[in-house]
Amino acid sequence: MTNSDNLLPGSKKKRVRDMFDAIAPRYDLLNHLLSFNIDRRWRRRTVRMAKQVGPSDILDMATGTGDLAIDLARHLPMAHITGIDISDKMLCIAREKIHRCRLDGRIELLQGDAERTPFPASCFDVITVAFGVRNFQCIAAGLSESVRLLRTGGRLFILEFSTPQGKIFGPIYRFYFHRVLPIVGGIISGERSAYEYLPDSVSKFPEKSLFLRQMTEAGLDECHAVTLMNGVAYIYTGQKK
Repeated sequence: MTNSDNLLPGSKKKRVRDMFDAIAPRYDLLNHLLSFNIDRRWRRRTVRMAKQVGPSDILDMATGTGDLAIDLARHLPMAHITGIDISDKMLCIAREKIHRCRLDGRIELLQGDAERTPFPASCFDVITVAFGVRNFQCIAAGLSESVRLLRTGGRLFILEFSTPQGKIFGPIYRFYFHRVLPIVGGIISGERSAYEYLPDSVSKFPEKSLFLRQMTEAGLDECHAVTLMNGVAYIYTGQKK
């Protein structure tokens, strides 16, 4: 039994797990379609940043269908990657993709709660999270768990959506994100509520300076953010003191 099997009815964790279980078969298609494949480029940049650490053990939290874990394995051939996710249906797809890529021996997958993992302290050089932190029930708990798991000097890399504020691009993007995306996502996946949740969860996520402060308060040093596409997303990074 995993620690995701005892989720409280009505809790955010259970809602998130059930939602991702429902959209898992169409998740990759919609991700790439609705982001115009830009999400692939953002993941590659995250991998390049992680590669500079020279890690041997990497944890990919909220690994989903395994895209980031696969990129990490391809570009860091000496590293062992562990992926954890609360959704079993997403992990089933991740396992199929990993097998097709012949990376079974390099990537280990586990169903579980990223805020309460079963791993011992100080066992990873790098922890990555792509588009998953805003789904945590408690962001502070997820950050604290990341710090617990990192070795001294290890780094956390978080790729996450934000809301651009430019006078021209900002309104255009918000119209697309809040109006167009839920309709298209709902038609293709049959789960419109999941694609209404996406912009809602992004709008509720802490803005950049506040999130960097939360990272510092969790015990990370040298925290900063790399801006992607005029603020549509950021790569946040911090080092364990």
